[in-house]
Amino acid sequence: MSTILTATEITVRYGERVVLDRATLAVEEGDRIGLVGRNGCGKTTFLRLLAGLQSPDRGDITRRRELVVSYLPQDFMLDPAKSVRENIRDGAKPVLDLIAEFESLPAASKRHEALEQRIAALEGWTLDRRLETAMSHLNCPAGNRRIETLSGGEKRRVAMCRTLVAQPDLLILDEPTNHLDPESIEWVAEFLDEFHGSFLVVTHDRYFLDRVAKRMVELSDGRFFSHAGNYTDYLLDKAERQAADATIEHKRQMFLKKELAWVRQGPRAQRSKQKNRFERYYETAAQDGPVVEEDVELCLPPPPALGNRVVELSNLGMDLGGRTLFRGFNFTFENGRRIGVAGRNGLGKTTLLKLVIGQLAPTEGTVKTGQLTKFNYVDQGRIQLREERTALEEVSDGTEFVIFGNGTLSLRAYLKRFLFADDRITTQVKYLSGGERSRLLLARILKNGGNFLILDEPTNDLDLPTLRVLEEALIAFPGVVLVVSHDRYFLNRVCTDVLAFEGDGRIHHSVGDYDYYLEKKQRTDVAAARERAAILSLTKSAAPSRTAAASKPAKPRRLSFKETRELEGMEGQILAVDAEIARIEGLFASPDFHRTHAPHTNQLTADLAAAKENLARLYARWEELEAIRIASAVPSAG
Repeated sequence: MSTILTATEITVRYGERVVLDRATLAVEEGDRIGLVGRNGCGKTTFLRLLAGLQSPDRGDITRRRELVVSYLPQDFMLDPAKSVRENIRDGAKPVLDLIAEFESLPAASKRHEALEQRIAALEGWTLDRRLETAMSHLNCPAGNRRIETLSGGEKRRVAMCRTLVAQPDLLILDEPTNHLDPESIEWVAEFLDEFHGSFLVVTHDRYFLDRVAKRMVELSDGRFFSHAGNYTDYLLDKAERQAADATIEHKRQMFLKKELAWVRQGPRAQRSKQKNRFERYYETAAQDGPVVEEDVELCLPPPPALGNRVVELSNLGMDLGGRTLFRGFNFTFENGRRIGVAGRNGLGKTTLLKLVIGQLAPTEGTVKTGQLTKFNYVDQGRIQLREERTALEEVSDGTEFVIFGNGTLSLRAYLKRFLFADDRITTQVKYLSGGERSRLLLARILKNGGNFLILDEPTNDLDLPTLRVLEEALIAFPGVVLVVSHDRYFLNRVCTDVLAFEGDGRIHHSVGDYDYYLEKKQRTDVAAARERAAILSLTKSAAPSRTAAASKPAKPRRLSFKETRELEGMEGQILAVDAEIARIEGLFASPDFHRTHAPHTNQLTADLAAAKENLARLYARWEELEAIRIASAVPSAG
């Protein structure tokens, strides 16, 4: 493999803070890199350096000649003067420029052939088809819509689509799964599986990292640490590295303890051997021990007690924007339950949260709330931070303490639980990193307490260590938790129940984690396929009795011997193909799919598509043959 980009001895400072400290990393052809590290450690800064949007204070970044780079930042920009489709096409500007040059040259030009090959390598001739496919799978808004009419989530999907259609040599994605539903995330994963170039992705979605990454790079203390394999492999490697560091540090401390006792004895003679021993002691004492990573404590304030009734939803239905979101939904929230809400975007998940807390009134049904129930709602958009205020001022709201159970906690002590050092507590919001802003928002909102905690997409923009601590805090929370998330790992760790929005106005309640829901759904889908096959069989056997009193056709055609045999075997073929579809869908839904079947993802996807196409063809042929048979069975009118 050849190197397409190298960052050598990169140093970046923000004031006194060093985020990259002589960091070096090479990106190889075909690399699939997952970049991880705490928020604020410099990941986004490094991505901007690779994309050419920022220059390092020291060090060099070298790129292969004519390297095409496509970058999806967290804070993307779209052109408000252009439509959705025009913004997406802008992402393919490098290849569009090549096509324009190609078309402007005479056919006999020496550069003509080279341009044609380069455009073919970038899949430029299929740009419009790829654009439509990406828009469809990412659930983008209509291509003729104006940017100012889009929601935040819609804009992100447009930006994502714009980034992917370029088919670059190097794809750089900063939190690409934010605001994408499970189907869209799966499509992005499949796109990356088949992507011919290299990519580097920063994401908090652990299942996504396990699925797409072949190499993990951790940015810690300003340096890069590379690990072969996916996210799970990285965790195992890191645990072994930390264990080895702990062993070395333990030996160092034992040596210092032993030597310190000798030094304190104050030996009188300073012979050569004793002098060397002194030097070895001071040299060892001056060494730095391994860096111990701090975790956000994120202790949620103890909630007040709940009553017998928490919240009861009875025959709940909701219409919004002329569309029915759901009907006839009944559910009783009970103390100690942690309910995950999952499903595609646009089905009404956030609307359900607003119905529960009373921000919206249902179209039909009732919401009954207990007298002791106190909501704490973390909105998907979060509360906007004020740029000129300090972190301390943003949390204080005029107070100096946070009510914590039966006691109080000073605001400084509270912010330190969210990993804010003394100097960062008094830093203005506009100078905080994206990760620090995210933690500040959590600190500001979670201090409100409450015994019914409602979180709408809380995992967006949180780093992996903070996510883990949030999960542990929610698991230990003694009240009720209702959380909307597309993060499968998060739902599995936290939830005791799942409310799944399945489309067509259905909300399905499943006890257990998200993987258990998927397992049950797969069994239900298989049973439904068998029921369809049974109905088909009954239809076939009852068909002779359903003859219509119609005028006599002129010489109705009869089935040939070959067609009769084909019709007789049709039911078995349909059952076999239905079973194959259920088998492949069951593999995709299995919790260990990425561990056991990841190398065969493309083949399984192709097999599933072929089986569904075959099933549609069989049903069409069955209907055709059955219509001929029924028509020929109609008695002649005399």
